[in-house]
Amino acid sequence: MSPLAPTESQSDTIISITEAAVAKLKELRDDEPDAASLGLRLEIATVVGNEFRYDLSFDEFRKAAFSDEVRTHDGLKVIIPQRDLPNLRSAVLDYNDAQGLVLRNPNTPPPPSVEGLVNDDDLAGQVRAIVSEQVNPALAAHGGFVTFVGHDNEGTAYFTMGGGCHGCSMSTATMLDGVQTMLADALPEITKVRDLTDHASGENPYYA
Repeated sequence: MSPLAPTESQSDTIISITEAAVAKLKELRDDEPDAASLGLRLEIATVVGNEFRYDLSFDEFRKAAFSDEVRTHDGLKVIIPQRDLPNLRSAVLDYNDAQGLVLRNPNTPPPPSVEGLVNDDDLAGQVRAIVSEQVNPALAAHGGFVTFVGHDNEGTAYFTMGGGCHGCSMSTATMLDGVQTMLADALPEITKVRDLTDHASGENPYYA
């Protein structure tokens, strides 16, 4: 093996891949030129709200970067960048005809931190509970969700939006009319909400 080749380690499991997913990925790989030299590169592409977005592609595993982890799953080489290892551990890659390839990841991005906002007191905990039990279930019907960022101790709670709400022209109205109403009804300390999502660019400027 070349000294510059990536090291293949089987000492621990990073992600699990179901039999159905392995079979589908092998089928897709075998349709590519030079299939025998290809592995699945799986990496985190972006962060949107409180979710990761992933990039799956076929790459030559012998030319993977020295810092990449290369694992074998039933004859399928899987390449994972070193930087993504902590955020992909214990994930499961599955396949079904209805959804295609699905990555179930128990890891989530750290919450955004904005100077001057409070997100670790009792009120913040109450806001999170309402978001989890009422707000996000309501938004899920539209494929969206909100992530609580913090409050300013003056009655305003700050959020980012993701999923189907991210980039939608109705996001501001949804936030003000829906989220604000639910929070204000349950918590008199919260009288206003603000949306920190950069909808125009499709990116959240508060994530590094």
